Amino acid sequence: MRRAMGRFATGVAVITTRMGGVPHGMTVNSLTSVSLDPPLLLVCFNRGARTAECVQASGRFAVNILGARQEQVSNTFARRGENHFDGLDLPSHPTGVPLIPGALAHAVCRVDKVVNGGDHIVVFGLVEDVHEREGAPLLFYGGRYGDLTDRGQTADFWYC
Repeated sequence: MRRAMGRFATGVAVITTRMGGVPHGMTVNSLTSVSLDPPLLLVCFNRGARTAECVQASGRFAVNILGARQEQVSNTFARRGENHFDGLDLPSHPTGVPLIPGALAHAVCRVDKVVNGGDHIVVFGLVEDVHEREGAPLLFYGGRYGDLTDRGQTADFWYC
């Protein structure tokens, strides 16, 4: 299944939160927009991931969608047990949630619902604030980073 799902290209995001004054974060690619009204998204965390526990305990998190040249940020936040924020000039949203500098988009969310999903925890977030900028996304496909080739045609099913 891992190889088959690796054929589905995704973007790359870092989920960040703050608990007890300490920032936490991890790289994910299992993220999707669920609803525009109300604005909901979902993110899947490995069961037992420290960031997942902190997101649930704090009740807030940010989705930081990475840009094409942020592979190092993705790699850093994908490693367990490191100080992921070391050396980052770390701005915070007014809610206190840390934001990844240079990300293409930030969606600051309040935890709406948590669902068990096999070996993962699925967190639904009610989006409270969004900021975005122009730029190319960091893509992930088949275990590798990639780039977008813009074909210049809008998809008929584009909804958000």
